[in-house]
Amino acid sequence: MKTRKAGGRVRRALRRGLAGLLALAGVGMAAVTAGVPLDWLGALPTVQAAMAAQTAPADEPLPLWQRLLLGESALVAQWAAEGSAPAQAHPEEGEAEAELQQVSPEQIQEKTLSGSGTGYVNAQGISLFNRTEKEVDLEAVAQGGSSLSLQGAQAGPQVLIMHTHATEAYAQDPEAPYPETGVARTTDTNYNIIRVGDEIARIFQEMGVNVLHDTTLYDYPSYNDAYSNARAGIEGYLEQYPTIQMVLDIHRDALVDSDGTVYKPVLQIDGVKTAQVMLLVGTDDAGATFPDWPEHLALAMEIQQEMNSLWPGLARPITLRTARFNQQLTKGSLLVEVGSHGNTLEEALAGARLFARSAAKVLLARVGV
Repeated sequence: MKTRKAGGRVRRALRRGLAGLLALAGVGMAAVTAGVPLDWLGALPTVQAAMAAQTAPADEPLPLWQRLLLGESALVAQWAAEGSAPAQAHPEEGEAEAELQQVSPEQIQEKTLSGSGTGYVNAQGISLFNRTEKEVDLEAVAQGGSSLSLQGAQAGPQVLIMHTHATEAYAQDPEAPYPETGVARTTDTNYNIIRVGDEIARIFQEMGVNVLHDTTLYDYPSYNDAYSNARAGIEGYLEQYPTIQMVLDIHRDALVDSDGTVYKPVLQIDGVKTAQVMLLVGTDDAGATFPDWPEHLALAMEIQQEMNSLWPGLARPITLRTARFNQQLTKGSLLVEVGSHGNTLEEALAGARLFARSAAKVLLARVGV
């Protein structure tokens, strides 16, 4: 793998400079909450944007540049909403989701997502959306491959399915509404992402993969501590069951345009509306140690190829991110996004079943390798 040189350094410098401005905005907001005068900060546009977010009427949109400054920082958005910083934040482990707004049916737009446009890398039938500073050679990654090897199912659990953000849920069904703990979130496991994990686990078991499903609500009641909570849970399972070599962290995505349009990634497969599935791979770009992330990417590429060979279009482009999402804990750890909060639960379950069949075929070929 190669990293970008001068261009990458410039982008990192700009990103760090913006992060500093955003942090200063957070200081300003904290001071506003405490009643401290801000004459010494008031001239800075970033602070003005943050203060405007607190004082502007709800129906009065901020200018685009202010929305960009605030929207690119989950921490600043949280401070603006709550008036205080979260107790813990681990940007090297995971990236927080922005606060979602209530969605009406007319805001939801169906879209089958494919890899085209700026930021996408395409080769060998693989599509990757690269959100890091790394320069990725997909052919080299494929040649390097993954060292994942599984023992036979009789030896013990091979795969752990879990959910860092277990309360994530899908679009409300007026005929069967679920109780919300937040927009598109619920602790009811019949409707949240745990129900999708149940379906994946069922298909794995049918196909002969020995799987455990952890149904702990790691993001409730503290969403900000979800990744640190999940890491402790995963480490406990790995200590108890050393045969586990893959951890699948199952999520649902949130796709919202600047005009409020909510996209649901979906396509028709055998006459059934089916949510698209995205594999997310972490890296060490946020500063944490994760030297073997290319192996995780190689594994994700194998699964994406299997999905799209069986059901063309089922797989969205793989996304490469700067945080590592606890994937450093095993050679086979991946984050899986099944649909988005605009999809229905039934669409998500349909996508989950096909993903599970594809992934199981890849895993069974690695038994005893």
